[in-house]
Amino acid sequence: MNIALIGSGGREHVLCQKIYESKLSKNIVCIPGNAGTAKVAKNIDLNFLDFRKLLKTLKLHKIDLVIVGPEEPLVKGIVDFLNKNKIKVFGPNKYAARLEGSKAFMKSICKKYKIPTAEFKTCKNKKDVINFLKKTKFPLVVKADGLAAGKGVTICKTKKEVLNVSNEIFQGKFKTSKKLVLEEFLDGEEASYFLIVDKKSYKFFGSAQDHKRVGENEKGPNTGGMGAYSPAPIINKNLERKIISKIVRPTLQALKNKKKPYTGFLYVGLMIINNEPYLIEYNVRMGDPECQVILPRLNTDIVKIFNAAISQKLNKIKIEWKKLKCMTIVLCSKGYPGEIKKNKLIKNIDKLKLNENSFIFHAGTKLINNELVSNGGRVLNITSTGKIYRKIRINIFKIIKRVNWKHGFFRKDIGWRVIKKIYANN
Repeated sequence: MNIALIGSGGREHVLCQKIYESKLSKNIVCIPGNAGTAKVAKNIDLNFLDFRKLLKTLKLHKIDLVIVGPEEPLVKGIVDFLNKNKIKVFGPNKYAARLEGSKAFMKSICKKYKIPTAEFKTCKNKKDVINFLKKTKFPLVVKADGLAAGKGVTICKTKKEVLNVSNEIFQGKFKTSKKLVLEEFLDGEEASYFLIVDKKSYKFFGSAQDHKRVGENEKGPNTGGMGAYSPAPIINKNLERKIISKIVRPTLQALKNKKKPYTGFLYVGLMIINNEPYLIEYNVRMGDPECQVILPRLNTDIVKIFNAAISQKLNKIKIEWKKLKCMTIVLCSKGYPGEIKKNKLIKNIDKLKLNENSFIFHAGTKLINNELVSNGGRVLNITSTGKIYRKIRINIFKIIKRVNWKHGFFRKDIGWRVIKKIYANN
């Protein structure tokens, strides 16, 4: 099969690598890709949000299947467009993609179908915000309604902070958000639960826990994710049953009721309190960096899984996993998630010889005159598998030291919670 992958981050590099390893893949194009995907695919520098130009490119390369990595093209309707033009594509339709594209839409489904989530108020103006503040307590979470590249959520401790953040959103800080959601703060343990879904059924596709804050000890602003590990030990069989019955099934049924059934990856962002799951958010694609810790553990041919989902035959396929744990630490440009400097040379990657349990997935990278340089806030994902999280993390530190990129930084406490728990129990 000729396969096209949309996107340019760490998630896309690991997806590209798995597609490359498939017996079913022939040629792979990555649009636009990065320096990592260039090793296993043909990168095409094209604005994938220009659907007409994208269609011409897909036809030119005789593409049999399109995999969409990031959320923005899904929310803008790329799946509907490609289906209309008779090109097979894996991902949710535009209506279903609103689960991520609009916090207010997601919350309205929670309310109607009694899905456990934080108490909330959708606000269209300052007056709505002030009215909600009269009957709530702090801390309070302010969420931009639309897509915000992982930067649209702020935990506020004072009324003044809520009003300042709300005003920024109303004044257009995030172009996709004309309204916001105010939400009670839930104090528990976060976890991510993944599914692959077709119109008839769904299959478990891994669990993970990630670290959103830029600083150690969960300090500083939210980011797209500073690191992750999989599987998430907090998700036991009892909790999994609750996630499916109380959250996943009602959501998928809600979309079926609208005759817009969900297909594709579904990321269920959870807060776990006393072994009870609360829905924090949905993402309509694989997480980043969660994808980088889930896919290295996957044994089943990923293209076989995609084909089964597109032909509504997921229930006939068995998805198998390696009995290994996996962790990734994100090496970021200094200044992230604020202002960063691009085009900083990364010298040592090609000289590194990694064992079969270690990987470097490119995120914000590109090649200039055959030299590897940085091209974003999150630059590299240093990933490793093994049996003990603490030893996996030590191995990742050794690789980062060998990369020796002086323009970057990383969190040294990724996986602190799971490592601390294991030590406490021994």
